Amino acid sequence: MNNNYVLACIDGASLSSAVCDYAAWVAGKAGVGVKLLHNIEHRPQAAVADLSGSIGLGSQEELLEELTRVEQQRNRLLMQKGKLMLDAASERVVKHGVADTESWQQHGSLQESLVELECDIRVLVMGVRGEEHREGQLGTHLETVIRSLHKPVLVVNTEFTAPKKIMLAYDGHDASRKALDMVASSPVFKDIPCHLVYVGDEATAADVLGEAAAVLKTAGVNHELVNLPKGKSDEQLCQYQADNNIDLTVMGAYSHHPLRDMLLGSFTAKMLQKTKRPLLLLR
Repeated sequence: MNNNYVLACIDGASLSSAVCDYAAWVAGKAGVGVKLLHNIEHRPQAAVADLSGSIGLGSQEELLEELTRVEQQRNRLLMQKGKLMLDAASERVVKHGVADTESWQQHGSLQESLVELECDIRVLVMGVRGEEHREGQLGTHLETVIRSLHKPVLVVNTEFTAPKKIMLAYDGHDASRKALDMVASSPVFKDIPCHLVYVGDEATAADVLGEAAAVLKTAGVNHELVNLPKGKSDEQLCQYQADNNIDLTVMGAYSHHPLRDMLLGSFTAKMLQKTKRPLLLLR
Protein backbone atom coordinates (compact mmCIF):
# COMPACT_ATOMS: atom_id res chain seq x y z
CA MET A 1 0.00 0.00 0.00
CA ASN A 2 1.07 3.56 -0.68
CA ASN A 3 2.74 4.95 2.45
CA ASN A 4 0.27 7.83 2.47
CA TYR A 5 -3.23 6.57 3.22
CA VAL A 6 -6.53 7.34 4.87
CA LEU A 7 -6.81 5.44 8.15
CA ALA A 8 -10.32 4.48 9.31
CA CYS A 9 -10.91 3.29 12.89
CA ILE A 10 -13.55 0.56 12.97
CA ASP A 11 -15.43 -0.87 15.94
CA GLY A 12 -18.93 -2.18 16.50
CA ALA A 13 -20.47 1.29 16.78
CA SER A 14 -23.40 2.34 14.61
CA LEU A 15 -21.18 4.95 12.94
CA SER A 16 -18.69 2.42 11.55
CA SER A 17 -20.42 2.25 8.16
CA ALA A 18 -20.36 6.04 7.86
CA VAL A 19 -16.68 6.05 8.87
CA CYS A 20 -15.97 3.67 5.97
CA ASP A 21 -17.98 5.83 3.56
CA TYR A 22 -16.21 9.06 4.52
CA ALA A 23 -12.80 7.36 4.45
CA ALA A 24 -13.52 6.07 0.94
CA TRP A 25 -14.68 9.54 -0.14
CA VAL A 26 -11.50 11.22 1.13
CA ALA A 27 -9.30 8.50 -0.37
CA GLY A 28 -11.04 8.74 -3.73
CA LYS A 29 -10.63 12.52 -3.86
CA ALA A 30 -6.99 12.35 -2.71
CA GLY A 31 -6.05 9.36 -4.87
CA VAL A 32 -4.74 7.24 -1.98
CA GLY A 33 -5.64 3.93 -0.35
CA VAL A 34 -7.54 3.13 2.84
CA LYS A 35 -6.23 1.25 5.85
CA LEU A 36 -8.88 -0.12 8.22
CA LEU A 37 -7.88 -0.45 11.86
CA HIS A 38 -9.66 -2.47 14.53
CA ASN A 39 -8.02 -1.93 17.91
CA ILE A 40 -8.54 -4.28 20.85
CA GLU A 41 -7.78 -2.62 24.16
CA HIS A 42 -6.83 -4.85 27.05
CA ARG A 43 -9.45 -4.40 29.73
CA PRO A 44 -7.87 -3.63 33.13
CA GLN A 45 -8.33 -6.87 35.00
CA ALA A 46 -9.87 -6.33 38.42
CA ALA A 47 -7.13 -6.57 40.96
CA VAL A 48 -7.40 -9.66 43.10
CA ALA A 49 -6.86 -8.58 46.66
CA ASP A 50 -4.80 -10.57 49.12
CA LEU A 51 -7.41 -13.12 50.03
CA SER A 52 -5.18 -15.19 52.26
CA GLY A 53 -7.09 -14.07 55.34
CA SER A 54 -10.44 -15.29 54.00
CA ILE A 55 -9.70 -18.13 51.58
CA GLY A 56 -6.81 -20.49 51.16
CA LEU A 57 -3.86 -19.86 48.86
CA GLY A 58 -4.93 -22.71 46.60
CA SER A 59 -8.35 -21.14 46.08
CA GLN A 60 -6.74 -17.80 45.21
CA GLU A 61 -4.53 -19.44 42.58
CA GLU A 62 -7.53 -21.23 41.08
CA LEU A 63 -9.39 -17.91 40.84
CA LEU A 64 -6.46 -16.24 39.10
CA GLU A 65 -6.20 -19.12 36.63
CA GLU A 66 -9.92 -18.91 35.87
CA LEU A 67 -9.72 -15.13 35.36
CA THR A 68 -6.84 -15.65 32.94
CA ARG A 69 -8.79 -18.26 30.97
CA VAL A 70 -11.83 -15.98 30.77
CA GLU A 71 -9.72 -13.05 29.53
CA GLN A 72 -8.04 -15.22 26.90
CA GLN A 73 -11.42 -16.43 25.67
CA ARG A 74 -12.69 -12.84 25.56
CA ASN A 75 -9.71 -11.76 23.46
CA ARG A 76 -10.25 -14.64 21.01
CA LEU A 77 -13.90 -13.69 20.57
CA LEU A 78 -13.03 -10.01 20.12
CA MET A 79 -10.48 -10.92 17.45
CA GLN A 80 -13.04 -13.02 15.60
CA LYS A 81 -15.64 -10.26 15.83
CA GLY A 82 -13.08 -7.70 14.68
CA LYS A 83 -12.10 -9.84 11.69
CA LEU A 84 -15.75 -9.99 10.57
CA MET A 85 -16.10 -6.21 10.99
CA LEU A 86 -12.92 -5.55 9.01
CA ASP A 87 -14.04 -7.87 6.20
CA ALA A 88 -17.38 -6.05 5.97
CA ALA A 89 -15.67 -2.64 6.14
CA SER A 90 -13.19 -3.56 3.41
CA GLU A 91 -16.02 -4.74 1.16
CA ARG A 92 -17.87 -1.46 1.74
CA VAL A 93 -14.82 0.66 0.90
CA VAL A 94 -14.13 -1.34 -2.27
CA LYS A 95 -17.74 -0.78 -3.40
CA HIS A 96 -16.99 2.96 -3.27
CA GLY A 97 -14.26 2.38 -5.85
CA VAL A 98 -11.19 2.26 -3.59
CA ALA A 99 -9.34 -0.91 -4.59
CA ASP A 100 -6.24 -0.21 -2.50
CA THR A 101 -7.42 -1.34 0.94
CA GLU A 102 -5.71 -3.04 3.84
CA SER A 103 -7.03 -4.31 7.17
CA TRP A 104 -5.10 -4.32 10.42
CA GLN A 105 -5.93 -5.58 13.88
CA GLN A 106 -3.97 -4.23 16.83
CA HIS A 107 -3.88 -4.94 20.55
CA GLY A 108 -3.24 -2.28 23.18
CA SER A 109 -3.82 1.45 23.50
CA LEU A 110 -5.57 3.08 20.53
CA GLN A 111 -3.59 6.26 21.09
CA GLU A 112 -0.28 4.37 20.97
CA SER A 113 -1.35 2.46 17.87
CA LEU A 114 -2.20 5.69 16.04
CA VAL A 115 0.96 7.51 17.11
CA GLU A 116 2.95 4.54 15.79
CA LEU A 117 1.23 4.88 12.40
CA GLU A 118 1.12 8.69 12.32
CA CYS A 119 3.89 9.34 9.81
CA ASP A 120 2.00 7.46 7.08
CA ILE A 121 -1.49 8.83 7.77
CA ARG A 122 -2.97 11.27 5.24
CA VAL A 123 -6.25 11.69 7.15
CA LEU A 124 -7.60 9.79 10.18
CA VAL A 125 -11.33 9.05 10.13
CA MET A 126 -13.15 7.98 13.29
CA GLY A 127 -16.61 8.11 14.81
CA VAL A 128 -17.56 10.74 17.37
CA ARG A 129 -18.46 7.95 19.78
CA GLY A 130 -17.50 4.32 20.18
CA GLU A 131 -19.40 1.08 20.54
CA GLU A 132 -20.00 1.52 24.27
CA HIS A 133 -21.25 5.12 24.14
CA ARG A 134 -24.79 6.43 23.95
CA GLU A 135 -26.12 8.99 21.49
CA GLY A 136 -24.81 12.45 22.39
CA GLN A 137 -21.72 11.15 24.19
CA LEU A 138 -18.18 11.74 22.94
CA GLY A 139 -15.96 8.70 22.61
CA THR A 140 -13.55 8.03 25.46
CA HIS A 141 -10.46 8.25 23.24
CA LEU A 142 -11.54 11.05 20.94
CA GLU A 143 -9.95 14.06 22.65
CA THR A 144 -6.78 12.13 23.51
CA VAL A 145 -6.33 11.00 19.92
CA ILE A 146 -6.93 14.47 18.46
CA ARG A 147 -4.48 16.05 20.91
CA SER A 148 -1.86 13.33 20.29
CA LEU A 149 -1.77 13.43 16.49
CA HIS A 150 -0.58 16.16 14.18
CA LYS A 151 -2.53 14.88 11.20
CA PRO A 152 -6.04 15.85 10.07
CA VAL A 153 -8.78 14.00 11.96
CA LEU A 154 -12.21 13.67 10.34
CA VAL A 155 -14.79 13.06 13.08
CA VAL A 156 -17.94 11.40 11.75
CA ASN A 157 -21.25 11.91 13.55
CA THR A 158 -23.90 11.03 10.96
CA GLU A 159 -24.60 8.96 7.86
CA PHE A 160 -22.53 9.73 4.79
CA THR A 161 -23.38 12.59 2.48
CA ALA A 162 -20.87 13.58 -0.18
CA PRO A 163 -19.93 17.16 0.79
CA LYS A 164 -21.20 19.80 -1.63
CA LYS A 165 -20.45 22.79 0.63
CA ILE A 166 -17.89 23.18 3.40
CA MET A 167 -17.36 25.74 6.14
CA LEU A 168 -13.89 26.85 7.18
CA ALA A 169 -14.11 28.25 10.71
CA TYR A 170 -11.19 30.67 10.78
CA ASP A 171 -9.72 32.86 13.51
CA GLY A 172 -6.18 33.49 12.26
CA HIS A 173 -4.41 31.33 14.84
CA ASP A 174 -1.88 28.64 13.92
CA ALA A 175 -4.29 25.70 13.98
CA SER A 176 -6.83 27.47 11.79
CA ARG A 177 -4.04 28.46 9.39
CA LYS A 178 -3.32 24.76 8.97
CA ALA A 179 -6.99 24.21 8.21
CA LEU A 180 -6.84 27.05 5.66
CA ASP A 181 -3.76 25.56 4.01
CA MET A 182 -5.46 22.17 3.71
CA VAL A 183 -8.58 23.62 2.11
CA ALA A 184 -6.41 25.61 -0.30
CA SER A 185 -4.04 22.80 -1.27
CA SER A 186 -5.81 19.45 -0.86
CA PRO A 187 -7.46 17.75 -3.84
CA VAL A 188 -10.14 16.62 -1.38
CA PHE A 189 -11.74 20.08 -1.52
CA LYS A 190 -11.21 20.87 -5.17
CA ASP A 191 -14.38 22.32 -6.76
CA ILE A 192 -16.26 22.36 -3.42
CA PRO A 193 -17.55 25.85 -2.45
CA CYS A 194 -16.16 27.08 0.86
CA HIS A 195 -17.86 29.38 3.36
CA LEU A 196 -15.01 31.19 5.13
CA VAL A 197 -16.48 32.15 8.50
CA TYR A 198 -15.09 34.37 11.26
CA VAL A 199 -16.86 35.09 14.55
CA GLY A 200 -15.96 38.51 15.95
CA ASP A 201 -15.90 42.27 15.53
CA GLU A 202 -16.15 43.74 12.04
CA ALA A 203 -12.91 45.69 12.40
CA THR A 204 -10.93 42.54 13.17
CA ALA A 205 -12.85 40.45 10.65
CA ALA A 206 -11.73 42.59 7.72
CA ASP A 207 -8.06 41.79 8.31
CA VAL A 208 -8.51 38.15 9.34
CA LEU A 209 -10.89 37.23 6.53
CA GLY A 210 -8.97 39.26 3.97
CA GLU A 211 -5.76 37.39 4.68
CA ALA A 212 -7.45 33.99 4.41
CA ALA A 213 -9.47 34.97 1.35
CA ALA A 214 -6.27 35.88 -0.49
CA VAL A 215 -4.94 32.36 0.09
CA LEU A 216 -8.14 30.75 -1.18
CA LYS A 217 -8.30 33.05 -4.20
CA THR A 218 -4.73 32.20 -5.18
CA ALA A 219 -5.58 28.50 -4.90
CA GLY A 220 -8.66 28.95 -7.07
CA VAL A 221 -11.10 27.95 -4.32
CA ASN A 222 -14.67 29.19 -4.80
CA HIS A 223 -15.44 30.94 -1.51
CA GLU A 224 -17.61 33.49 0.22
CA LEU A 225 -16.75 35.54 3.30
CA VAL A 226 -18.96 35.51 6.37
CA ASN A 227 -18.56 37.58 9.54
CA LEU A 228 -20.76 36.43 12.40
CA PRO A 229 -21.18 38.86 15.33
CA LYS A 230 -19.15 38.26 18.45
CA GLY A 231 -20.81 35.81 20.83
CA LYS A 232 -20.76 32.11 21.66
CA SER A 233 -18.73 30.90 18.71
CA ASP A 234 -19.75 27.25 18.94
CA GLU A 235 -23.47 28.06 18.92
CA GLN A 236 -23.17 30.57 16.10
CA LEU A 237 -21.10 28.29 13.89
CA CYS A 238 -23.44 25.34 14.42
CA GLN A 239 -26.46 27.52 13.66
CA TYR A 240 -24.82 28.88 10.51
CA GLN A 241 -23.96 25.34 9.48
CA ALA A 242 -27.59 24.26 9.86
CA ASP A 243 -29.07 27.36 8.19
CA ASN A 244 -26.82 27.05 5.15
CA ASN A 245 -26.82 23.27 4.71
CA ILE A 246 -23.08 22.98 5.27
CA ASP A 247 -21.99 19.37 4.81
CA LEU A 248 -18.61 19.49 6.56
CA THR A 249 -16.75 21.95 8.79
CA VAL A 250 -12.96 22.37 8.72
CA MET A 251 -11.29 24.03 11.71
CA GLY A 252 -8.28 24.11 13.97
CA ALA A 253 -8.48 22.02 17.14
CA TYR A 254 -7.38 22.33 20.76
CA SER A 255 -5.24 25.41 20.15
CA HIS A 256 -5.21 26.30 23.86
CA HIS A 257 -3.38 24.67 26.76
CA PRO A 258 -5.24 21.65 28.24
CA LEU A 259 -5.40 23.40 31.64
CA ARG A 260 -7.21 26.38 30.13
CA ASP A 261 -9.61 24.05 28.38
CA MET A 262 -10.26 22.23 31.63
CA LEU A 263 -11.07 25.47 33.46
CA LEU A 264 -13.01 27.31 30.75
CA GLY A 265 -14.21 24.48 28.57
CA SER A 266 -12.79 23.52 25.19
CA PHE A 267 -14.26 25.16 22.09
CA THR A 268 -13.37 22.03 20.10
CA ALA A 269 -15.22 19.76 22.53
CA LYS A 270 -18.28 22.03 22.38
CA MET A 271 -18.28 21.86 18.60
CA LEU A 272 -17.96 18.08 18.69
CA GLN A 273 -20.93 17.86 21.04
CA LYS A 274 -23.21 20.32 19.23
CA THR A 275 -22.56 20.00 15.52
CA LYS A 276 -24.79 17.73 13.44
CA ARG A 277 -22.31 17.37 10.58
CA PRO A 278 -18.76 15.97 10.42
CA LEU A 279 -15.76 17.99 11.57
CA LEU A 280 -12.31 17.91 10.02
CA LEU A 281 -9.89 18.99 12.75
CA LEU A 282 -6.27 20.09 12.42
CA ARG A 283 -3.65 20.86 15.06
